[in-house]
Amino acid sequence: MTGCSEIDAEAARLAIDDPSAIGRAVELLRGGELVAFPTDTVYGIGAHAFIEEAVARLFHVKKRPADLPIPLLLPDTTTMDAVCVGIPPVAWRLAERFWPGGLSLILARSYVVSDTVTAGGSTVAVRVPDYRPLRDLCRQLGAPLAATSANLHGQPPPVTADEVEGAFGRRIPLILDGGACPGGVASTVLDLTVQPHAILRPGPVSAAELAGIVAVTSDLRCQQVML
Repeated sequence: MTGCSEIDAEAARLAIDDPSAIGRAVELLRGGELVAFPTDTVYGIGAHAFIEEAVARLFHVKKRPADLPIPLLLPDTTTMDAVCVGIPPVAWRLAERFWPGGLSLILARSYVVSDTVTAGGSTVAVRVPDYRPLRDLCRQLGAPLAATSANLHGQPPPVTADEVEGAFGRRIPLILDGGACPGGVASTVLDLTVQPHAILRPGPVSAAELAGIVAVTSDLRCQQVML
């Protein structure tokens, strides 16, 4: 960790298109800190997915229950097999069709993904966001982002940097400001580790669209906010 505490840290704000913004965010994330950023839906807050202490800090700062897994944001489809194993062919077809975009796939986790990320489970949710600066951030980081909405647990997800700052104050060192996010519906969550494959949360990718590639049923168990 960089030693940036909840007491003495001051949250800086940089426009996400500032030439120094992505580099500064990567520096902080590699140091085990948290960074907030806009996405294609709402503002998120994330940690380097492979630094377990940073992921634990994400839970603490958000006041997120430890039994709720954290999804991973990827820079592109080709990195899916860096964090998942036993990937079925249909996952690649879905990724080719719907990524970047509003579909989260639940797959068997790789050993590189910690129990902290998955809340001790054997699966992990992955998505490539439809927002190029965020994909660039993941690419330059060289690792997925363990990321969730930038609100205290149970509160509405924020769509502006001001709302993020209001929620967390000085508890995160950097907010990347991309203006107002579009908000709207969070990603569709599809579990590919069960038979039949199940939609755990409806979203922008409809069951009818999925049915063109894979047979699905509905099992609406996914209630937490995921990006």
